Amino acid sequence: MQKRLEVGQIVNTFGIKGEVKVVPFTDDIKRFDNLKNVYVKTKKESKQYKIENVKYHKNMVLIKLEGINTVENAETLRNAFLEIDRKDAVPLEEGTYFIADLIGAEVYTDEGKLLGKVEDIFNTGSNDIYVVKDELGKQILLPGIKEVIKEVLLEQEKIIVHLIPGLI
Repeated sequence: MQKRLEVGQIVNTFGIKGEVKVVPFTDDIKRFDNLKNVYVKTKKESKQYKIENVKYHKNMVLIKLEGINTVENAETLRNAFLEIDRKDAVPLEEGTYFIADLIGAEVYTDEGKLLGKVEDIFNTGSNDIYVVKDELGKQILLPGIKEVIKEVLLEQEKIIVHLIPGLI
């Protein structure tokens, strides 16, 4: 399991005092209210920053990071990802998982056939879609519903699914 979890991505600057605009990667956007620190991960480095202020605007998070005081400073962080230590993550309800923990898991049918590995998971609004890719590169899209996703074995990095008619 990863030590850190991505909670958002800086997509732009906001204002003239160094605030950044963040697309949240979390179900509860207000979870940023409880964060004191974040890691800003660029292509070159990962650096921890203290959060000075958090505001919300049109489903985006506006964050003021300590030491980032100008638009020019904020601009250098564009496209960087925000990460938190796993210990700072919001506890999940039973039966829910962090996407980072599911990526790379092997997916088997309830009959024991290997379908491939989870390459991505995205949300359609009504449910998650698991993108499973086999060794030949073929993708299978599986809805994240209880009729299909039967068992998630995190320690074994394995997911058991039931293929209902019409899925493949």
